[in-house]
Amino acid sequence: MDNPSIKQQVRIFISTNFYIADASQFLDDASLLDEGVIDSTGVIEVIHFLETTFGITIEDQEIVPNNLDSIARIAGFIARKRAASEPSLSAAPPDSHAGSSVPRAPGVVRRTH
Repeated sequence: MDNPSIKQQVRIFISTNFYIADASQFLDDASLLDEGVIDSTGVIEVIHFLETTFGITIEDQEIVPNNLDSIARIAGFIARKRAASEPSLSAAPPDSHAGSSVPRAPGVVRRTH
């Protein structure tokens, strides 16, 4: 398990830091709050873990059950945050040779006189 998935990393953190009677039987979509696994203080611990482990910032308005109430929801939330922070291909600078009709080999500089 050199590169565990987001779900695996979250599951390991939750089962290591909070009481779950049988972690192997705890479903990814089970509510962490309704099952009594975490409380409001636990949510803060989870947020700190997610921010430091996955290099994201969780805004106050994102601290809602739809994002953080289960292992599956947390994994989906992290995936969405990561995707939103990746630079898009459309943001790449335009090709400086786009208007040129003369093909050039890589590394060849065209000189003008």
